[in-house]
Amino acid sequence: MTRLHVLHESGGQSPWLDNLRRDWLRNGEVARWVERGVRGITSNPAIFQKAFTATTAYEDQFRALVDDGRSTEDAYWDLVTADIVEACDLLEPLSSASGRADGQVSVEVSPSLAHDTQGTLDAARELNRRIDRPNLYVKIPATSEGIPAIRAAISEGINVNVTLLFSLTRYAEVIEAYLGGLEDADGPLVGRSGVASFFVSRVDNEVDRLLTEIGTEKALSLRGRAAVANAQLAYALYLDRFSGERWESLSKAGALPQRPLWASTSTKNPDYPATLYVDTLIAPGTVNTMPEATLAAFEAEGTVARSADADLDGARRVLDDLASVGIDLDAVTDRLETEGINAFVESFDDLLRTLDQGVIPDLVADGR
Repeated sequence: MTRLHVLHESGGQSPWLDNLRRDWLRNGEVARWVERGVRGITSNPAIFQKAFTATTAYEDQFRALVDDGRSTEDAYWDLVTADIVEACDLLEPLSSASGRADGQVSVEVSPSLAHDTQGTLDAARELNRRIDRPNLYVKIPATSEGIPAIRAAISEGINVNVTLLFSLTRYAEVIEAYLGGLEDADGPLVGRSGVASFFVSRVDNEVDRLLTEIGTEKALSLRGRAAVANAQLAYALYLDRFSGERWESLSKAGALPQRPLWASTSTKNPDYPATLYVDTLIAPGTVNTMPEATLAAFEAEGTVARSADADLDGARRVLDDLASVGIDLDAVTDRLETEGINAFVESFDDLLRTLDQGVIPDLVADGR
């Protein structure tokens, strides 16, 4: 038994792998991570861009698609859905054994649709139709335009991974979209579930920069504390909203809660411990999606103890202290959402250019 198994069995948290590559599906690497305790997979355009350039595993399919007259973007979705289907099938036994609580694989709608409610909903429907697996999560960004698409998708039985969450205010809207979507549903709620991906390390990156600019002793003492406090209070909100009469009626009908998923949990600051955003955010009913380096670091040196709600008063004090030195956390999280969407769009555009110019260089040279 690895520490990842202990994290789930004793800590109540599901570790997921934040990466997906076709060669890993074929050579057993993903299966080995599952054996070591990984219980789900997340992906995004940046992950697929790296996969396409790191291996030749996609070349034959891409060549056939190009020869068949497919556009680059259509070919991208064919490549991606093939990987997601294979990953879903690999994790299906875990999904079934866990009662659909785990074993999910996430795929993201085009980030260019982040401010297009109807376009996002149509894309989510199409991905759900094409992949057609019970353990699929469709990722939809938590923009103001994304919220109604999330609610509608959930009402239609599409299980959603809400991504790019930074603020507690927006998280409350996401929870309401989930509960409302379940209440709007015509069909049975058995097997309905979701996650809300709360981004962690990016908050510290930006807040630490601002604290360093402020430069006072108090400001500098708060570096490396904003992200964890923000996420811990998100967990408190989860506990509050997924309890009581409203949730109990949905739960009795078969719905599973929309779990908080801690994303962006690799540390970007080399001065911080590699497992900072894992050790401090452990609690029942949560997910932490980690790149393989962070998973390996936690296996080697992580601490399994309930921590996400161990000191909520302390988390509130951190946010109060940040405000007292001039940090407007709402402004920070709004900016991070905008930057996150822009970065995802840029990554998606770069990925399409990669397909055009890098994956099949001989096709490009031939002018095809």
